[in-house]
Amino acid sequence: MTSLDDLPIRADLRGLSPYGAPQLEVPVRLNTNENSYPVPDVVAETIGRAIAAELRNLNRYPDRDAVALRGDLAAYLGHGLTLDQVWAANGSNEVQQQLLQVFGGPGRTAFGFTPAYSMHPLLALGTGTRWVPARRGADFGLTVGEAVAQVREHRPDVVFLCSPNNPTGTALDPAVVAAVLAEAPGMVVVDEAYAEFARAGAVSALSLLPGHSRLVVTRTMSKAFGFAGGRLGYLAADPAVVAAVQLVRLPYHLSALTQAAARAALVHRDALLGTVSAIKVQRDRIVSELRSRGHRVADSDANFVLFRVGGDQRVAWQVLLDAGVLVRDVGLPGWLRVTAGTPAETDAFLLALEKLSS
Repeated sequence: MTSLDDLPIRADLRGLSPYGAPQLEVPVRLNTNENSYPVPDVVAETIGRAIAAELRNLNRYPDRDAVALRGDLAAYLGHGLTLDQVWAANGSNEVQQQLLQVFGGPGRTAFGFTPAYSMHPLLALGTGTRWVPARRGADFGLTVGEAVAQVREHRPDVVFLCSPNNPTGTALDPAVVAAVLAEAPGMVVVDEAYAEFARAGAVSALSLLPGHSRLVVTRTMSKAFGFAGGRLGYLAADPAVVAAVQLVRLPYHLSALTQAAARAALVHRDALLGTVSAIKVQRDRIVSELRSRGHRVADSDANFVLFRVGGDQRVAWQVLLDAGVLVRDVGLPGWLRVTAGTPAETDAFLLALEKLSS
C-alpha cells in the first residue's frame, strides 16, 4: 500500500498530521466548542423549507457573490456595515485562508500571539506564508507594550489577534488591537469566533473598522448560532478588502444550500442566540467550581474554559475520557480545555474531574 512517504508531496508537509480533534462516541462531548443545544424545531423547519426551495434549481450554479446572504450578515453585525463590507465562505477557516492567499504567500510573514488558534499556522503553511509565533504573558494576557514591541520586531505582513482567544478564552483590551493596528505594516485580522459569548463590557473590533482599511474582523455561525454543521464563516472589512479576497475565492465556493440555510438561520437569530446566556452561566459555573477546587483557570469570555490539571495533561485527558467525558488536549503542557455545554454536561464533567484526585 502506498504511504505518504512514497508520494512527491511538499517537503514542508512531510511528517505533519491533519488538524482535528478526536471524534469519539462518548456520553459527554465537550472538546470542540460546539453549541450543545440542538437547533430548535421552528428553526429547523424554516431551514428545511429554504433548502427545499433550492433543490429544483441545483442544476444551476449558486449566486457566486452571495449578495443576499452578505446583506443579511451586515444587518446582523450592525455598526453601519453594508454588504460590500462583508464576505462569507465555508467557515471562518476558509475566510482566513483566503486572506492569507491575498495578503500572505511566499516571501511574506504571518504572526500570532501563542497559545492561540492552532489553525492559523497551518493556514499559513498551506499558503506558503512564513509563520512567526509571538508570546503572551504568563497569565495568557497581552499588554499594549508587549504586543507593539513584538510587532515592531518582526514587521509581519499579516497579524492574527484572537478575541476571545482560543484556547485560553481571554478577550483582548481594544487598546491592544488599536495599538497593533497603528504599528503593523500590513493586515491585522481579529478572529472573533466567540464574540457573542463575551462578558459584559467587552468591545468588538468592529468598532474600529471606520477609517482602518487594513483591519479585518472574522466571525462564524458555528458557535453561538449552533450552526457548526452548516459551515458558514464571514468577515467584515473595508470594501477594498472584500474586493481583494474575491480575487482568490474559488468559483461558486458557497453552495446554494449553504446560503439558503444560513439566511434562514439568521431570520431566527433570536431563537438561536437564546442559548448564549445559558452557556455563559455554565462557563462561569465551571470557572468558579474549578477555582474552588484549587485549579488554576484562565479568565474566559468564550464558551470554553482552559484549566490546569498539573502533571501530564494527557493522563488527565484519558482519566476524563474513561469517565465518559471528552475534553480537549490542546498541546499546552499541564492544561486542558473544556467546552461549556448544558447543565447536565457540566454536572458530568465536574463529577468526572473528581477522579483526577482519587
